[in-house]
Amino acid sequence: MNKVILIGNLANDPEPFTTQSGISRSTFRIAVQRRFANAQGVREADFLTVVAWRQSADFCNRYLTKGSKVAVEGSIQTRSYDAQDGSKRYVTEIIADSVESVGGRSDGQARPHDNGPTPPPAAPAAPAAPSGNNGFAEVEDDELPF
Repeated sequence: MNKVILIGNLANDPEPFTTQSGISRSTFRIAVQRRFANAQGVREADFLTVVAWRQSADFCNRYLTKGSKVAVEGSIQTRSYDAQDGSKRYVTEIIADSVESVGGRSDGQARPHDNGPTPPPAAPAAPAAPSGNNGFAEVEDDELPF
């Protein structure tokens, strides 16, 4: 089974591309922190290339920017090619089945070049809790969103 789930931050803006047949592609790199710190106590990061296609690519190209926190689910793919100097080069990429934003954009808007619809605004924050209720605020049933 070839399955990978990663959470990291975009190291660059997505690079949009459209094939001759009109299929959208998005390529970007994400920085994923390693589980354990090195000998100096620093948690290093691995920078991995992600390739998304079709609707996932459209989402990435429209809403993600450098620094965005994302969850990527997909598979690892390797390929090779002959470089201009005659050497053989190897590439390892994550082929995304899905890409989700796990940290909201501060302005909640699409990227500046996008004229499409914007996501709905975030729900208003809950009222501050009174000091005598162990940190819980009383809420009327008709104020609940479900």
